[in-house]
Amino acid sequence: MHVPDRRSLIVHTLGPCRVPSPLRGRLGPSVDESCRVLVASDVHQMEAVLSQGGAVPSFEPAGPRAEVFFDPARLTCGLVTCGGLCPGVNNVIRSLVLSLHYGYGVRRILGFRYGYAGLSAKSSHEPLVLTPPLVENIHQQGGTLLGSSRGHQDSADMVDQLARRGVGLLFTIGGDGTLRGAHAVVDEITRRGLPIAVIGVPKTIDNDLDWIERSFGFATAVEEARKAIVGAHAEARGAWDGIGLVKLMGRQSGFIAAHASLANSDVNFCLVPEVPLSLEGPTGFLSALDRRLNEKHHAVVVVAEGVGQDLLQDPTHMEHDPSGNVRLKDIGLFLKGRITRYFADRGREMTIKYIDPSYIIRSLPANSLDSEFCLMLGQHAVHAGLAGRTNMMIGYWNQRFTHVPIPLAVASRKVLDPNGETWQCVLESTGQPARMGD
Repeated sequence: MHVPDRRSLIVHTLGPCRVPSPLRGRLGPSVDESCRVLVASDVHQMEAVLSQGGAVPSFEPAGPRAEVFFDPARLTCGLVTCGGLCPGVNNVIRSLVLSLHYGYGVRRILGFRYGYAGLSAKSSHEPLVLTPPLVENIHQQGGTLLGSSRGHQDSADMVDQLARRGVGLLFTIGGDGTLRGAHAVVDEITRRGLPIAVIGVPKTIDNDLDWIERSFGFATAVEEARKAIVGAHAEARGAWDGIGLVKLMGRQSGFIAAHASLANSDVNFCLVPEVPLSLEGPTGFLSALDRRLNEKHHAVVVVAEGVGQDLLQDPTHMEHDPSGNVRLKDIGLFLKGRITRYFADRGREMTIKYIDPSYIIRSLPANSLDSEFCLMLGQHAVHAGLAGRTNMMIGYWNQRFTHVPIPLAVASRKVLDPNGETWQCVLESTGQPARMGD
């Protein structure tokens, strides 16, 4: 793990906090500003930093402050949800609204519709006025009350709309693209010298945001993916030389595929973007699958959606969606066809069942673990925003909620380490070759 320098861990604020917090005396002790959350949890990493004479890198802890920057009675807050659906978005919206309303006494909360597009002057959708009765039951539903969208919007236009509506604190719920958009908004706010704070709540079902141990929706995705794998295993065992093929989310990071495979140890092949895939030759995937059928006469294959894109499209001419993400070709259907052709060419009968639960999983309500996590993310986002923090997201690191500067959060992407503990456990569980191909 690369340990960031101390300057990149500094969280920006709008100014000193002078307003007594409405929470003071109602909850436990406020955050001690002198306390920090260590970035490194490994002795060798810590020793390497100390040997160079540097200060120990650490995150600012999340939590309520004794004094806040904004006067809650005069504050208008805004919420926006961007990107794809993810279990728990409604939970975060609800947590933000309830914490603002009941915790701090904020009475005007606007929910901008359909992502950053709702912050554009061109939008035909008026923001929702979010109140506790409106959000009372939304945590029991999947999706997002506010709607979502992808794509770039002009930051100057968005700041114009925030200023016109008197918004002093904006919460953005989304992944790295949303956070980059939030950073652009902060840059424009700073250029104008406006007292508007922007706080990110990290949303990525793939769990691929850096400097946060897990993101909300991930636990639900693994739990539901496991059910699809159970079905694939039953289908595979129900036929002689049966194959169950499951495609899961994971554009560039294979965390869902890996952890779902570990949660269901019936998986025989787990294919992730971090490990190159070769189909052909005596050491390729197809030969390994052939050997598996010879031994057990059934197999379960789990593949992340970002696997093998070099097999499906020219890396130099890839299409991109409005958010700048590569438009992925369907590796699941490709593998189904290639596996079918491979065995047909050898005159061997087999049965393959293909399962893609991706959009079902994305739209489900959060499970218990994610629901708890979303509640606390929302609460800590409110504490940070009221204290005038800005250009940051709420993180979770070394068992503590933290403040992570957005530039640090989007500087790199978290990926599965092919030499790390998790992947070694996958290899041990599946029995697949560590490398498939040359």
